[in-house]
Amino acid sequence: MRVLVSCANGSGTSLMLQRSAEKALKELGFKITAINHTSIAEGKSTARNFDVVFTPLNFVNMFDQAIKQGVTVIGIQNVMSAKEVKEKVEKSDLMNKK
Repeated sequence: MRVLVSCANGSGTSLMLQRSAEKALKELGFKITAINHTSIAEGKSTARNFDVVFTPLNFVNMFDQAIKQGVTVIGIQNVMSAKEVKEKVEKSDLMNKK
C-alpha cells in the first residue's frame, strides 16, 4: 500500500500523522510499500499515485480530484492518535483493498 500524509506545510503535523498512520495500518495488517509526508500543494498534485491519503480534517476537500480518481482520503482530527486513524480506516473502503 502506498500512503501519503499531507498537511499545510508538510513538516510537523504530517510527520506526526505519518507515525500514527503507519502504526495503525500495521496493526490492521496492511503492508506499506511507500509512505511519504508532504505539503498540501505537493500532496494535491501527487495524490493520484497513492492508495490512501491521510490529512487533517480541514484539508479533506483539497483532495476531491484524488477521490474522483479512486484514492481513499481520510481526514483525521487528532493527528497523534493511532486509535482514531485505525477506527477511520476500519470504516473506510481501505479494508476492501487489503
